[in-house]
Amino acid sequence: MAALTPTTPPTTAAAVRPVTASFSDAEIDDVKHRLARTRWPDPETVGDWSQGVRLENARSLVDHWEHRYDWQRLEAELNRFPHFLTEIDGLDIHFIHVRSTVANAMPLILTHGWPGSIMDFLAMIGPLTDPESFGGNAADAFDVVIPSLPGFGFSGKPSTTGWNVSRIANAWAELMKRLDYTEWTAQGGDWGAVVTTELGAMAPTGLLGIHLNTQYAFPTTIPEILSPDERRAVESLAMYADNLGGSNHLQRTKPETVGFALADSPAGQAAWIYEKFQSKTDNQGLAEDALDIDDMLDVISLYWLTNSAASSGRIYWENGSAGFAGPTLTLPVAVTVFPADIPRLPRTWIEDTYRSLVHCGEAEHGGHFAALEQPEILVREIRAGLRSLRSCPRLR
Repeated sequence: MAALTPTTPPTTAAAVRPVTASFSDAEIDDVKHRLARTRWPDPETVGDWSQGVRLENARSLVDHWEHRYDWQRLEAELNRFPHFLTEIDGLDIHFIHVRSTVANAMPLILTHGWPGSIMDFLAMIGPLTDPESFGGNAADAFDVVIPSLPGFGFSGKPSTTGWNVSRIANAWAELMKRLDYTEWTAQGGDWGAVVTTELGAMAPTGLLGIHLNTQYAFPTTIPEILSPDERRAVESLAMYADNLGGSNHLQRTKPETVGFALADSPAGQAAWIYEKFQSKTDNQGLAEDALDIDDMLDVISLYWLTNSAASSGRIYWENGSAGFAGPTLTLPVAVTVFPADIPRLPRTWIEDTYRSLVHCGEAEHGGHFAALEQPEILVREIRAGLRSLRSCPRLR
């Protein structure tokens, strides 16, 4: 599997250890050989994606991965940023940590979801930490911390049960404390938003506020009379749970079976993630309309190289009762609604759930995977959403 190479020896188990990512020639040769030997299924019997990934599209994606994808670029892109490991609650947690050169930059922990990874946020690191170089204002600078969820990417894989979102949120609070941040903020989408919402509910010492591009704000009981926006939200949630929920259901009930199916087939891993990008991005018919093919393959490659299909899928199993009716939060909350998100929540429910709403932005483009699809818009919204928290006397 892909390796993290220590750059200095650890002093204690809890030490923050610098590491670099590396992929061996043998690993890359292996995936190419497996791709070349793919046994393809029969084509679908419909003219759309209603049965899942279309054979011709999967063949095109896999052909690009085998023949034109640049593995050295992926490794170099990862290592443009400083990587670390630290043991928290018995598990190695991997994270990127980039400090801004701007004095008093606001610390921000960014959490990905599934099938996301640290790759989601790489294009955002520069604009967040060095806004002036990207047309922004130095007053909006952040220090960024980007952890890999347990079982994802380069983080350790839990060998026992119990790594639910509450435990992850506690680990993130410990991570920020370990990095000597006394005051900080948090952001996330998809499962990253579930973890960030849990942080908001816990309100650990030092957490000033959060930003969400996925909102968990459905009412516990859906009203009988709905506005058009509320009805659209209910209908999109039904679609999310039904036609778009196949992978979620399998990972919630049988993550190990999913792991068996994907651990030996890079083409299968690619199709598994490609279908999710197809169904939940703001595209005009193909995921490639919304995401660059190499960006998709960066995500897919990291899942393959770390053999994390089963371990990442268990986040659904560990949180099987999770829904879209999140807790009422009193901590400052900023949100951004992306137009093609599924489900897309109405402002009425957002305001009912987040009692200290400091920002409610509506993006002009983008779907569920906002960090990958529209990094510039998400950066702009994070800046705007968390700007008011900088006036807190404790930050001056």
